[in-house]
Amino acid sequence: MNYENLQETLVIKVRGVYLVEKGIRLSIVFLNFNRITETRCTVETLLRLVGERSDIEIIAVDNGSTDGTGEYLRQQKAIISILLGKNMGIAGYNDGFRRASGEIILVLDDDSCPRDNTIFDRLLDIFMAGSDIGIVACHIENPDGTAQRSWHLPVQSVPGPSPFFVGCGFGIRRQLFSQIGWYPEHFFLYQNEIDVSFQVRKNHYKIVYHPECHIIHRGQPNKRSGRRRIYYPTRNTLWLIKKYYPQPMAGYMQCSRLVIGLLRAVIFGELTAYGLAVRDSFRKPVEKDTASIRTRSVSAPFWRQNSLFHHLFRIT
Repeated sequence: MNYENLQETLVIKVRGVYLVEKGIRLSIVFLNFNRITETRCTVETLLRLVGERSDIEIIAVDNGSTDGTGEYLRQQKAIISILLGKNMGIAGYNDGFRRASGEIILVLDDDSCPRDNTIFDRLLDIFMAGSDIGIVACHIENPDGTAQRSWHLPVQSVPGPSPFFVGCGFGIRRQLFSQIGWYPEHFFLYQNEIDVSFQVRKNHYKIVYHPECHIIHRGQPNKRSGRRRIYYPTRNTLWLIKKYYPQPMAGYMQCSRLVIGLLRAVIFGELTAYGLAVRDSFRKPVEKDTASIRTRSVSAPFWRQNSLFHHLFRIT
């Protein structure tokens, strides 16, 4: 398809949406927990960027904060607030996703927000240009504009396929997200993006990265508590391996993850958290859903992250 035909297709689709639906096209959903300063920054930025647009809604979910975040959100009449009674982890997001009415959902954290308002129409155009695109992975950057590098995204900052996405900034089709059951609530924290990515590809949709969809992430992952950086990644990764990988590959990856997790636990001084993670990972039955060879191929970064050979020889 040449550029002129693409433009014509977009015009037809845009007309179809505006003339027939004329409603919310994009829902912005973000989760909050006891970081009122970050929440204020995100809310104020979003309200400024969205402006008077009537085709975008903002949904904030509070996970039972005790620092006044819930009260602050309740006072914001321009956004939809969902106030939960306790910390539900990533399950709190799902309440916001279910409330969303846009055909596309832009997912953020309480400490992330778009750099400018061009992202809204750019996301909508990307999804309309490719009916088989399920997720658009955004470019995640620090407030100073430098990239926050992650193995979830392509090495080169050019538009194209992406192995995964980063949870603090991505777009997804609401219907697809609903179909796969939103985030896996039993994960509580971490690795939920990996599970969603496998399910998106199982449903024959693509994940693409677009470097012009800028998301500023003010948080620094390396400043999070050691316990949560050991327990949840270890437990949830073992669940993912058991679910999506066949033997003997799964056995090798599990053994690798046990060794890698143990070394990380020693570094962080969190051997108890590691032991609990391993115990809990084997206690819960995991329903097998072996990924296709093609899906496992495009998900190679996850394989490398859980291969002791690749870690020892620093193969990326």
